[in-house]
Amino acid sequence: MIQYQYKPENFRLSDPNKHQLKDLKSEEMILSLGPQHPSTHGVLRMEVVSDGELVVDVVPHLGYLHRCFEKHAESLPFNQIIPYVDRIDYLAAMNSEHAYVMGVEKLLDLEGKLPKRIEYIRVLVAELNRLASHFVAVGTYGLDIGAYTAFLWVMRDREHIQRLLEWITGARMLYNYIWVGGLFYDLPVGFEERCTEFINYLKPKMVELRELIIENKIFIQRTANVGVLPMALAINYGCTGPVLRGSGLKVDLRKVDGYSVYPELDFDIPVGKGEMGTVGDCWDRNYVRVLECDESIKIIEQCLIQLTNDHKRTTEFNPQALVPKKIRPQAMDLYTRAENPKGELGFFFRTDGRSDIPVRLKARACSLHNLSIIPEISRGAMLADLVAIIGSMDLVMGEVDR
Repeated sequence: MIQYQYKPENFRLSDPNKHQLKDLKSEEMILSLGPQHPSTHGVLRMEVVSDGELVVDVVPHLGYLHRCFEKHAESLPFNQIIPYVDRIDYLAAMNSEHAYVMGVEKLLDLEGKLPKRIEYIRVLVAELNRLASHFVAVGTYGLDIGAYTAFLWVMRDREHIQRLLEWITGARMLYNYIWVGGLFYDLPVGFEERCTEFINYLKPKMVELRELIIENKIFIQRTANVGVLPMALAINYGCTGPVLRGSGLKVDLRKVDGYSVYPELDFDIPVGKGEMGTVGDCWDRNYVRVLECDESIKIIEQCLIQLTNDHKRTTEFNPQALVPKKIRPQAMDLYTRAENPKGELGFFFRTDGRSDIPVRLKARACSLHNLSIIPEISRGAMLADLVAIIGSMDLVMGEVDR
């Protein structure tokens, strides 16, 4: 029995190209980058019209993951949605959980009422996850443009973070640790000391990483003055995070919105300055991520001081004390947001006041907006530079096709 019969027109019908052969000039051709190509970060397909080595147009094609996050959320109670939130940006699950949980706590009027130890632990694990996410961004970007050693180095150091988070939660990447009204569990005994040892180990490694990549002559030649994104264009397309800050705009929701205990912490907002080329080029975006790793280290150190002094563990501390048994908020519309490693992750809630299941839960994913800018800054670039431009956006397709 034939279960599947190959038909050449199936691909054309399921994922049609924007450009047709009859519309091309005689010297132009249509190329398909991805979705299997590693430089397209897994499942992104780019329809490229090229004139020799020059890019004439780029059309991103989406729809290879089909996560259906928003439809899942319309059939689940608020607390059972958290594991699905983990899978939006699976490289920064703690940050995504933090954004979502803060939104539900606003619905329940719990904002600002949690013990400070809970808030500092949330920020601690979120910044550890921000480090891990940026390590993947910087390391895979090196792979995209031909540098293999940097990837091995950052994955080695990321493994330490993964083990620390696994020690807390029992999971390597998808945690379900930050709960509405609290945490799944307190930090393990001895975690603060082990984390301090890791930070002391990591600081000189960051210096090595900067010398290996950021100050590398070949890396600079491949990324400086390539994929220049002007600030006005980035704002108009809704770009956020390092992509926007790489274009020179000093905006970070941890400072702008001042959520959790971030107002009590001292850290800077790195921005692109065009030190090696033009403000907003690929080098600036990558440089901002490396500088943000240094700022995350500063935040982690301050959290560890608080967690071992003013807000140290006690036998009376219960991280689930304020976790509600049933989440049934009043009828309202609410939008909440947070600064994820890749930019602004926002959630729009609509509740009816009767059910513990949201009527609507819309995710505003930063990777989707950052992806949308690629056609604008790629036209006229070399084909080899297109890979560098895509990599500089640090895309995660779980956010794009959510």
